[in-house]
Amino acid sequence: MTVEQSAAIKSQIRGFIQEIANTKGVPSFTDQESLMENGVVDSLSIFRLVSFLEDAFRIRIGDEEINNDNLQSVESVEQLVLSKQPKAAQ
Repeated sequence: MTVEQSAAIKSQIRGFIQEIANTKGVPSFTDQESLMENGVVDSLSIFRLVSFLEDAFRIRIGDEEINNDNLQSVESVEQLVLSKQPKAAQ
C-alpha cells in the first residue's frame, strides 16, 4: 500500500468521525485523541463507525475486534483498516 492510499484511508475515516463529532458539538479533535474520552463517539456511534468501515473499505470487522484498542483514535482505526487490506502481490 502506498503512502497516498494510506493517507486517503485516514482522510475518509477522519471525515466520517468528524461528521459524528459535529452532531455531538465537538468542533475538533486530533488523530491521537481518545474518541470515547473526549465525547466524539459513544456506544451507538461505534456501531455506525464499524458499519461505515466495513462498507467503505470492503472489510469485515469481527466482534472481538470492536474494542477500545482498535477504536481508540483516528490513528488506531486507520491501523485496523490497514491490517484488513489485502497484501500487495510480491
